[in-house]
Amino acid sequence: MAKTKVPKRPTRDEFVLEELGNQLTEAYQEESIIVLSVWGREEPVQGQIVTMDSRTGKVHVETGDGLQKVPFMDIMQVNYPRG
Repeated sequence: MAKTKVPKRPTRDEFVLEELGNQLTEAYQEESIIVLSVWGREEPVQGQIVTMDSRTGKVHVETGDGLQKVPFMDIMQVNYPRG
């Protein structure tokens, strides 16, 4: 049986990852509502960061649907909601 080819997560250099980390830290400290573009998900994740777990590498985002734990390496972009 042939394996279905799953696209690999794009690689990013350390400067991109550091900038992403800085944006997440700033949003966490300012308790901002953010919109995360997450690799492998159709819908963006919108909410407020409640925890950044360095042990598991996940960002815990409180959304309208409850708590979502998003792996840091899957976060492609940090934006702020319009309006």
